[in-house]
Amino acid sequence: MTIQQPPVKLKGVGDSLWITMDASLPAETLKQELCKPFERLRHLAVNARVVLDPGESQADDALIEDLGAFLQQRFQVGRVSGPPKAKITPAADGQKAADSGRNAQNAWLHHSDDTLVIAGRVRSGQKVEARKHLVILGDLNPGAEAIAGGDIIILGSLLGTAAAGQPANENAIVLGLDLRPTQIQIAGYVAAGTSSSSGKKPEFASLKDNQIVMADYLKDNIFKRLAWPEIR
Repeated sequence: MTIQQPPVKLKGVGDSLWITMDASLPAETLKQELCKPFERLRHLAVNARVVLDPGESQADDALIEDLGAFLQQRFQVGRVSGPPKAKITPAADGQKAADSGRNAQNAWLHHSDDTLVIAGRVRSGQKVEARKHLVILGDLNPGAEAIAGGDIIILGSLLGTAAAGQPANENAIVLGLDLRPTQIQIAGYVAAGTSSSSGKKPEFASLKDNQIVMADYLKDNIFKRLAWPEIR
């Protein structure tokens, strides 16, 4: 039994929409197939970055440009491009398979996203916002506010207000070397006046059974459960 692959597949990669397509099909057929997932996305596709990946099939720049112009006009997406060009280096025949696997495993090292890293103390009355993850190399003072679409990591004392996973990322965490926040929010859940255990040590807050809970990061690191590094 032969399983027929769909001509167009869509998935989210970082802050982009990655489209894998069969470039051997006529352009008009591909446009019809592209409409199916983008009609479901509707407003979520507006201004989104799109990568058109022909996979193992061949696609010239003219086809990418044609489909990109179609998506921009029809669904108001942002920049449209082909996949990044892979660098080809000579390798002995016996090493090609191993090198290919190693490169795939280390692909996460080359991922770029909207993480914001700042250094210094965030003072009372100041607010720092990040589209995705937020890292502060310093303290978040009482009266200061940190907001992120993903994780918030404070390499210092977290004494202010932290809102991670905004608006609806329930997998986000808030981590601090000294976690004594005025208020913590993860997605739509809020915990006020959470107190740290005695002694300064790395702790993190996460969602469990629809409640924000705190744990010792060194003892209960949730990322130890992952079989392989993942992009957050």
